[in-house]
Amino acid sequence: MKRILLLTFLTFALTAQSQGISTTPAQPLTLKSAITYALENKADAKKSKLDIEKGEYQIQETRSRALPQITANGSLTYNPILQTNVIDGKAFGAPGTTIQASFGQKWTSGAGVSLSQTIFDESVFTGLRAAKTTREFYQINNQLTEEQVIEKVANNYYSVYVQRERLALLDSNYVNTKKVRDIVKGQYDNGLAKKIDLDRIIVKLSNIDTDRQQIKNQIELQENSLKFFMGMPIETQIIIPKTEFEATPIALTEEPNIENRTEYLLLKKQEELLQFQKTAVKAEYYPTLNLVAGYNYLGQGPEMPWFAKPKDGVYWSDYSAIGVNMKIPIFNGFGTRSRVRQADVDIKTLQEDIKDTKLSLDLDYKNAKTQIENNFITIQNQKENMQLAGEILKNTKNNYLQGLASLTDLLDAENANLEAQNNYTRAVLAYKIAEVSLIKSKGQLKTLLN
Repeated sequence: MKRILLLTFLTFALTAQSQGISTTPAQPLTLKSAITYALENKADAKKSKLDIEKGEYQIQETRSRALPQITANGSLTYNPILQTNVIDGKAFGAPGTTIQASFGQKWTSGAGVSLSQTIFDESVFTGLRAAKTTREFYQINNQLTEEQVIEKVANNYYSVYVQRERLALLDSNYVNTKKVRDIVKGQYDNGLAKKIDLDRIIVKLSNIDTDRQQIKNQIELQENSLKFFMGMPIETQIIIPKTEFEATPIALTEEPNIENRTEYLLLKKQEELLQFQKTAVKAEYYPTLNLVAGYNYLGQGPEMPWFAKPKDGVYWSDYSAIGVNMKIPIFNGFGTRSRVRQADVDIKTLQEDIKDTKLSLDLDYKNAKTQIENNFITIQNQKENMQLAGEILKNTKNNYLQGLASLTDLLDAENANLEAQNNYTRAVLAYKIAEVSLIKSKGQLKTLLN
């Protein structure tokens, strides 16, 4: 019997392992750990880090244009029919005659190395100056992506908590209503209550159970959304500690500096890059100067030159050249001027985006500040209302047991108590989401990792 139980356990363990099912209990998931997990595993966060890496390679590519360009070349040519040239016989002491002569050899092979070095090219120098700005652009973009991931995780994290709190309230209400049902049933069995009273409490109990099932479904959907924004496998079990969901007042004395917001910094860095792009286009007006050099080895003969010797009629010779190439633009149909003007339009368009973004960021802060203040007042009111509804329910229940209140009064008191509790949890959720918005508007989302 023990061997059968052992084999059964091992079979389950191996099956769970093969299906990727974790057999370890779920660990408490704090907001900090959820954000940390997301920054390490969410695809958006990973891709932004890859963009930084890609940016470094782009910088290296730009720098390569200022370094020597060295290439090797080789060729092998067979000429089955040599070209015939017509020559004046006078050059060979036979004036008035024409001589037909074939030049070249049946086989020709060559190999060489060439070098090109930029001496002056304004577009290359502009690219080198833009390298630092390019690196900073990708770093700021990565920071913005991380902030977006943090915001989504925080909002979904709090939403999951609220749904779980609502389920806990319904569970508690279900237990209390079930007790009332048992009391009413006992009264009905003893002829002290009407059947309609028992039916009403049974209907209420059924409605609460239906609400519980709906909330459970919402919790699963919300948890799946949270796991998605974290980059976590959907089948992972999570536990959210209750202490993570407390509304505490926030100091609102400091006005944020909009110019320190990541969104603003990214646009300003993009403006710098557009300025470099305009300079690179204007570089087409400037001449370019390059140093070129080459060394080559040429073999010719009636046979394939490879591995052949002079006795076979094949001769090898080397030659080299060093020079400077200059290119001076004179007229290109106003193409460069048009591209410069396009670059100006791009810069002006972005500057309008920067102005609009400053207004938007300022609006975000003002709205978040108003919401946080109003929601905190709402929380205090709903908390008092919830406590009052609880007292009313307690007194009504005692009065009902003593025959001083009707079942209708008791059901109304229970409904009012449940609604007050739900209103409180919704108010706390609204406050926490407004809190995230306020932290974001101050450019301090990463403080949620502390």
